Amino acid sequence: MNLIPPRPKPNTYPTSDGRPMAETDRHRCLMVDTIASLQLRYEPEPNVYVSGNLLLFYERGNKRRHLSPDVFVVLGVPKHERLNYLLWEEGKGPDFVLEFTSSSTRHTDTTRKMALYRDRLRVQEYFLFDPFEDYLDPPFQGYRLQRGVYVPIRPVQGRLPSKVTGLHLERAGSSLRLYDPIAGQWLPTPEEQIAEERQARRQAEAEVERLRQELAALRQRNGGAGNGR
Repeated sequence: MNLIPPRPKPNTYPTSDGRPMAETDRHRCLMVDTIASLQLRYEPEPNVYVSGNLLLFYERGNKRRHLSPDVFVVLGVPKHERLNYLLWEEGKGPDFVLEFTSSSTRHTDTTRKMALYRDRLRVQEYFLFDPFEDYLDPPFQGYRLQRGVYVPIRPVQGRLPSKVTGLHLERAGSSLRLYDPIAGQWLPTPEEQIAEERQARRQAEAEVERLRQELAALRQRNGGAGNGR
């Protein structure tokens, strides 16, 4: 007898908490650029999920038990679009979280969220960046989970290394950059990626035009030589 597998239950958990995406334009740009840079880095990896500003529910059946990390990376889960992140269905929480914090979110980012990341979600690395230096001193900080406690990450050449991503994070004024120490280069921002693609396209077009002109000159020489016989 053929058994029809049951349909998966619909996802009835909210996709928005009604709050703005970010505190300011700067916070939003930082969030979008960082997510895009990490997504590009992990594009070839089918089991690395990069997201941000997505509701993450951590208690089955309780639609109030959620938070929304600005940027997060989960190793070992399939890469696909999600309406939200249900911890009990995914089987694990984020391995890396980055919050772009401000004076209005300081209490949540440094107390409630930090405790949830540490004790409930077991996030291995937690970074906080205060681009306007509203309250955080120093304005860029990182923590790594060791024996159930968040221990400050020591800078390496002015950067905070992430063991989860293999990248170094560095503050550049009110911006944050990601550095690949193996490749010895910065991860491009979306704007830089577009500029690189445009430059490569211009170079390719210039090379095509150069070859076209060489071919035309060669044909002209060959034609001239034939007329002289």
